[in-house]
Amino acid sequence: MDESISIAEQFPAKYWHQLSDGRIQCDLCPRDCKLHDGQRGACFVRGRVGDQMVLTTYGRSSGFCIDPIEKKPLNQFYPGSRVLSFGTAGCNLACKFCQNWDISKSRNFDRLQDQASPQAIAQYAEQQHCKSVAFTYNDPVIFAEYAMDVAAACHARGIKTVAVTAGYIHAEPRRDFFAKMDAVNVDLKAFTEAFYIKQTGAHLQPVLDTLRYLKHETDVWLELTTLLIPGLNDSREEITAMSDWIMQTLGPDVPLHFSAFHPDYKMGNIAPTPPETLMRARSIALAAGMHYVYTGNVHYVEGDTTFCPQCQQAVIERDWYEIKQYHLTTVGDCPNCGTRIAGHFAASNDQLSDQLGRQRIPVKISATR
Repeated sequence: MDESISIAEQFPAKYWHQLSDGRIQCDLCPRDCKLHDGQRGACFVRGRVGDQMVLTTYGRSSGFCIDPIEKKPLNQFYPGSRVLSFGTAGCNLACKFCQNWDISKSRNFDRLQDQASPQAIAQYAEQQHCKSVAFTYNDPVIFAEYAMDVAAACHARGIKTVAVTAGYIHAEPRRDFFAKMDAVNVDLKAFTEAFYIKQTGAHLQPVLDTLRYLKHETDVWLELTTLLIPGLNDSREEITAMSDWIMQTLGPDVPLHFSAFHPDYKMGNIAPTPPETLMRARSIALAAGMHYVYTGNVHYVEGDTTFCPQCQQAVIERDWYEIKQYHLTTVGDCPNCGTRIAGHFAASNDQLSDQLGRQRIPVKISATR
């Protein structure tokens, strides 16, 4: 396969420095890829051309969709609103269980089927009444320059931005990247270093550092997701340890989503996660003191619903991604006891009349220009 970088792919990238041995080192993520001329990093989309780093996916997407915000998943960031979602190709992790492996593991740039400038994306999102734009499907950290430019264009039009990420990023780009985001869902893959090394080719501590940074040094709305894989990261002990760390380090108001694994990519021999495993994990996290714990990829209405942590009344009742009942006041208070529910909520609930439910609507932005 020809891995040479064409002229069209040579968008100047940030976050690198020259080494004394003639190589350049990418400083975006903890992989610290060291490259000779013509080489690509582990993510495949950042590479060296001459004496500079380039991003090969700037302005190029594997596809755009309009989704409900709950599919990110973000349950307490303008619930029921529409989000314009897109990704590119490649990834800086090597998860054996990747559920979007055809995009994140792709080295075939024919996957990049649509092209759009940051301004075109923001304009389209505004036209389609999307509250936000999400960088998702593959990790936006690796196309940080493109994502940040899109975010700036969106903010100029009053549109929020969302990152769905594994949080595997160095401190300097982390500051720049998340300064452009309004909400983030971080995929906390597991809570052991052994899992991260063996199953993702990465390390746990940089992700924990990102979570601590997001909660204590930014105003970004934060939610977490953990995909529970039978026999690998679903033990009572690990879920208890993770829940306790979240409580102590991030606090009880960070929503946590436990999601069901299904056989995919290099883990086709592992059975799907039983719903009972998700329910048990949710019970453990709630018992640890967490206020908002959800389940995903299974039909479990209680696990889809937002409850008031004070009086336990259902304040946002969901069935899958569809909001069936919305009981919050316009400022986000529980109508029963007045407790403020953590999150960001619209002053008007008009968006609920146009919610998508379980729909996702593929769109092509380049064809609309």
